[in-house]
Amino acid sequence: MQPLIDALDRTVIEGIHRDPFQRDPELVREYLPALKAWTLYFGAELRGWENLPAAGPYLVIGNHSGGAETNDAAFFMARWIEEKGAEAPIYGLAYDLLFGLPGVGKFLPRLGLLPASPENARKALEQGAVVIDFPGGDYEVFRPWTHRNKIEFGGRKGFIKIALETGVPVIPMTIHGAHQSTFVLTRGRELAHRLGLERLRVKVFPLIWNIPFGLTPAYVPSLQLPAKVTVQLGKPLDWSHYGPGAAHDERVLESCYREITGVMQRTLNELAREHPYPVLARLNELRPINILRRILGRQKVK
Repeated sequence: MQPLIDALDRTVIEGIHRDPFQRDPELVREYLPALKAWTLYFGAELRGWENLPAAGPYLVIGNHSGGAETNDAAFFMARWIEEKGAEAPIYGLAYDLLFGLPGVGKFLPRLGLLPASPENARKALEQGAVVIDFPGGDYEVFRPWTHRNKIEFGGRKGFIKIALETGVPVIPMTIHGAHQSTFVLTRGRELAHRLGLERLRVKVFPLIWNIPFGLTPAYVPSLQLPAKVTVQLGKPLDWSHYGPGAAHDERVLESCYREITGVMQRTLNELAREHPYPVLARLNELRPINILRRILGRQKVK
């Protein structure tokens, strides 16, 4: 195990220190059909698009869901490319480990993914770009299934410091249903520590109920259930009145943290009441009679 961790550690370090700003609009455009297919599978509905500022820079902050096959960024990105075009500057902050994977690590920057660091986020915002961040990271994306309707950033406030330092607005992006597509049993934090994965900046070794393989580590590919996904973009949060110096004031950081997680938790609660059983809701949408009704309804509108 240790030789493998050593090798991965070297490739991750190499990956995150390459120039990440290699976004290729043509490749982004070619990736749109895959994003739309993912969106269609989950019947994703995105609301609140009118809450986005007309132009960047700004931060979009989302709750992370879906386990290893996380799907939550795809829904926003599909709409972004269709509405704004592939050339419109947007970047996503991603897990360091991904940039050390053979082949994948060199491909991700061309799609606009950056190793998640304050320096990369600031540089993108300085260019007038939009930055998507999921502060909960592996802690939230691998939260147990029983916590599926909870916002769990794990106390991480780095994005708040960046917003305060740069003065950019923050758009809360609350996603419901995505975490019901998989069954995470435990984060496995103690197991990750025992395996020495912290060297790879990995603090979890989650276990899931894998379809079709049963109990496995989350990194074994599994089938995600078609769960009805709803994405709600909230109104911008403006913390610029605090000033850049507030980025070092723990009281301000805690206040902003409570504000955004409170807004997102209330929104998530509302969405959960609307669709308490996302998998059943999506399966109902996929019934032939309901598909036919939607087709006929669109024809009438035309």
